[in-house]
Amino acid sequence: MNQAQTVESEGFKPLLRNRNYMLLMGSQLVSNMGEWLYIIALLTLVGLKWQAQPWEIAAMTLCMALPVLIGGPVAGWIGDRYDRKKIMVISDIVRAFLLIGILFAGNLTQIYILLIVKGLMDVLFSPAKSGKIKEIVSPQHIDQAVTISSSIEQLSKIMGPSLGGLLMALFGIQLCFLIDAGAFVVSALFLLGVPGRKLLQQADLNDESHTEMRNGQQVQKKSFFKEIGEGLQLIYGMPLLLGGVITICAVVLVLQMADSQIVTLFRLIPDISEDLLGYCISASGLGTLIAAMSVRKLSWSTLAKMGSGAAAAGLVFAICAVVVMTPMPHLLQSVVLFGSFFLAGVGGGFVLVPFQMLLMKRTPEHMTSRVFGTVNSLTSGAAIIGPTLGGVLVTGIGPVPTYIVAGLGTAAVGAVLLAFKGRIERKDRASAAGEAIHLVPETTTV
Repeated sequence: MNQAQTVESEGFKPLLRNRNYMLLMGSQLVSNMGEWLYIIALLTLVGLKWQAQPWEIAAMTLCMALPVLIGGPVAGWIGDRYDRKKIMVISDIVRAFLLIGILFAGNLTQIYILLIVKGLMDVLFSPAKSGKIKEIVSPQHIDQAVTISSSIEQLSKIMGPSLGGLLMALFGIQLCFLIDAGAFVVSALFLLGVPGRKLLQQADLNDESHTEMRNGQQVQKKSFFKEIGEGLQLIYGMPLLLGGVITICAVVLVLQMADSQIVTLFRLIPDISEDLLGYCISASGLGTLIAAMSVRKLSWSTLAKMGSGAAAAGLVFAICAVVVMTPMPHLLQSVVLFGSFFLAGVGGGFVLVPFQMLLMKRTPEHMTSRVFGTVNSLTSGAAIIGPTLGGVLVTGIGPVPTYIVAGLGTAAVGAVLLAFKGRIERKDRASAAGEAIHLVPETTTV
């Protein structure tokens, strides 16, 4: 049995018995945990040991986000054109060396350069991983595959910061960077057991060349920029995908306004416990994890889940601002905030996970990396604009009004999506029917 046949047969086994998928998830788990360890160690090194200024820490965030914003579509094109397994392995190995390089960095300029290069490796890995899931998992298991992948991300968000703090307390910052580099090496070792590129069937290639010759047309190689743009064209041509992308970008933009200023909001609580912020962030991750595991079981449509999740998360964020300003016992206030962040995480999970399932289902395998790369680029742009806008609003009107505006804005995005849900779904069905009718003459003509 050749490699392509192995991949195909593995995909139809129950997902948890799919060796290739479980190896891929093992790689994701190790690298996600290592990523959180790296973030905690880096913030401790730069923020506490080097006493960096707030704008210098903000510049670090920008260095990590810019490669995704600029390089997402190109990384997607690379993921669709070349062996996804090799791309991920190379990305892991290079990131391991970059993290070791941070140990020898003597100033922030060197840190910024290393972060930009690491960001380029991150942006190469993510679309390739999404494309590989589509490649090795059968269609009937796609929802479950996305659920497990999202659950791993949220589990690492809950456990990663605590594990990072513990390891730094036990071994120090330098050894943490070495452990993190080792995590990427382990991730690469997991990936070595995953089959390489899934080859196109020769019959498909013959059929394509036959169709081109039959129509009297010469096969022309598509330009680089046209191939990159095909991801965006696919999204634009499917109303359901387009509505989902617009919604998730709007939600990320508005929520980042709030998330980036959470410290300024919590500062308003008299005699606040130093652990409350960490507990609330973990509560948000726990809520998203539970949403990821349960959202697949609901019979609602994708847009209904996304709209409801956005509306709920937004309202909860607005309530957080009111709770902070309302005099109440500290224990009660902490419990209410913990519960609010948990519910906000559930709402965020209802936005994120159904969208990822939709994106994975509706995207052809040979374009998966380009579509995911384009979406990553769009959401990264929203993630950059959001904190900037949040900083402006906090400076102008204060943290409490900013949180109320961000929360109500997110709820408004969800409400608009729910209001237009039926129209978008009808337009999507009409578009799909039109494409099917257009394909009939070519597939039936002899």
